[in-house]
Amino acid sequence: MAAKKTSSVTPAFTGRNVPLSEISQASGIGMSTLRRGLREGFFDFGYVIRSEKGEQHRFYCPDRLVYLKTGYYNPKPEQINEEV
Repeated sequence: MAAKKTSSVTPAFTGRNVPLSEISQASGIGMSTLRRGLREGFFDFGYVIRSEKGEQHRFYCPDRLVYLKTGYYNPKPEQINEEV
């Protein structure tokens, strides 16, 4: 049986913040589940910044970290933004 070839090409990461909506669409995991998983530490492909005003949160999911933890990478994010 032949060994499966794997790509050794590393994507060109830009540090862009991958929106949770894009991660949700790619993974099939709901937005509320992603938010809760990041807040509670179950998912480790992003950072949670809590607002000074209480229960509001901002999420930063850099493209490199999303790729390393989930394998998802979109080389043309502008196409996703047009569809959403």
